[in-house]
Amino acid sequence: MSIPNSQMELPSVAQHYECPQSGKIHLTKNRLNIDKTFNIREKPFMCTECGKGFALARDFKIHQRIHTGEKPYTCTECGKSFRLKEGLKKHQRIHTGEKPYPCTECGKRFTLKSHLLVHQKIHTGIKPFVCTECGKSFSQKAQLQIHNKFHTGEKPFCCTECGKSFSLKSHLTRHHTIHTGEKPLSCTECGKHFSTKDRLSSHLRVHTGEKRFTCTICGNQYTRKDRLERHMRLHTEEKPFPCTECGKCFRSKEGLHSHHTTHTGEKPFTCTECGKCFSAKSSLQRHQTIHTRTRLSHVQNGANASLQRPIFSSLL
Repeated sequence: MSIPNSQMELPSVAQHYECPQSGKIHLTKNRLNIDKTFNIREKPFMCTECGKGFALARDFKIHQRIHTGEKPYTCTECGKSFRLKEGLKKHQRIHTGEKPYPCTECGKRFTLKSHLLVHQKIHTGIKPFVCTECGKSFSQKAQLQIHNKFHTGEKPFCCTECGKSFSLKSHLTRHHTIHTGEKPLSCTECGKHFSTKDRLSSHLRVHTGEKRFTCTICGNQYTRKDRLERHMRLHTEEKPFPCTECGKCFRSKEGLHSHHTTHTGEKPFTCTECGKCFSAKSSLQRHQTIHTRTRLSHVQNGANASLQRPIFSSLL
């Protein structure tokens, strides 16, 4: 049986062409030449700041905004500006509430595709980024980098008002509201105001009764993730917050801060009734029960006196 000439002309494994720039293998010289042209195409637009080259004037112009700080696309809702039109478009979803990326597992929706991809790791359980200090795993590299700062003690973000330092910029931003007193977010149920979206969201669960964070060991439920994490340390006996003065370890950051006052002598919690100061909030709360009992005693004594008056007057 004869083999058609068309099949006889198919290139053998030995007939291949490797591009010296990209390392890609091509079956024909024509494909190789196309690849070479793409790799060595002329880039006449050169950035004088960083030396990066661009084939298109449009791409070069956009790149220059990194150095000039130009942000020509402004949000009409809040005034925030962006270098790219796409950046403005994504930002506007915050105001419109648009969430075009749904999770196929649980139905939760997201404004950005990157946020959806991060969320989906909750369902897969994949946590490829492991801390070399304590072995804790994370689904994102950024989460591991943030976590590492707890071990190194690095706090590069400093408050210009009081000098307090933070490991994350978001923590500094949140802290700033203490000085400004700004609380732009209000609860539609009770009107209480909050400085951050996280605090408002956490507060709203007081009204809804939602407790979506459940302990897998004892079943206790919590409105906030950080409270569940703190509770879990009761089971694991983990105490990740050591005192730099005496080495004593604590389950929570609040516990460590409260303990620190024993070394500094600081008493930041003041009783509004008598002016007495305390190093711990719990000590102040215990103390305040004295005033509460005193007030109740006065009310009861007053009530007893009013009940007795008619009896004495009738005897006269």
